[in-house]
Amino acid sequence: METEKEKEDAAVGEEKNTFHFSYSAEQQKEIEKIREKYVPREESKMEQLRRLDASASRPGTIVSITAGIMGTLLLGVGMCCTMVWEETLFIPGIIIGILGIAVIVSAPVLYTRITKKRREKLAPEIIRLTDELSKQQ
Repeated sequence: METEKEKEDAAVGEEKNTFHFSYSAEQQKEIEKIREKYVPREESKMEQLRRLDASASRPGTIVSITAGIMGTLLLGVGMCCTMVWEETLFIPGIIIGILGIAVIVSAPVLYTRITKKRREKLAPEIIRLTDELSKQQ
């Protein structure tokens, strides 16, 4: 039979062979945050509504920003033509600059039209989701 001393020595030996580590509260939060990214989950109705609302204006925003940048570049090229090569490219520079101004002015119009069409397309789904959410409250 084992004596008490032998039992204690065996228990101490087992503790020496194991490793215990505990995370701090901040590390636990970070672990949970990372884990949430990879755990599959269903989108709630409120999240769907927010996503749909954001997707209504995104295409218009992208097109209008692109048009604004292109128009600004055209205006800059036109100004460069009229100021640097005024002997040879003065008239084409004015035409290019006016074209750039027209594209810049069209950017907000493009945004409004694209966003309006997108909202009309998404309206039934958004109205259905808002009705469901209103009934739940």
